[in-house]
Amino acid sequence: MAEYDAAPEGEKGAVLRRERLYHSHVTEWRAARDAGALDNLVDRRTSPARPKKSAAEVENEKLRRQVERLEKELARNKAAPEVLGKASALLEMISEGAD
Repeated sequence: MAEYDAAPEGEKGAVLRRERLYHSHVTEWRAARDAGALDNLVDRRTSPARPKKSAAEVENEKLRRQVERLEKELARNKAAPEVLGKASALLEMISEGAD
């Protein structure tokens, strides 16, 4: 608003076009400023929906997902010989029973 207010009369429209605003925005912001609520206004075009994560946080999340995936794979790989051993024992019992 300060830039708009400081612009000469013929250049106020250029400021609005550059910022992709309408005069109604300025009117609304002035009313909010006068009511003491200007601090509550946020430019939704430029404000992030949520704070950006640091590179370290992104890397940590990636590594956590990778560890979780590898732990599941390890558990599956540990269970496979156990299942094969039980299947082998079952087949052995069946073959002994057939004799």
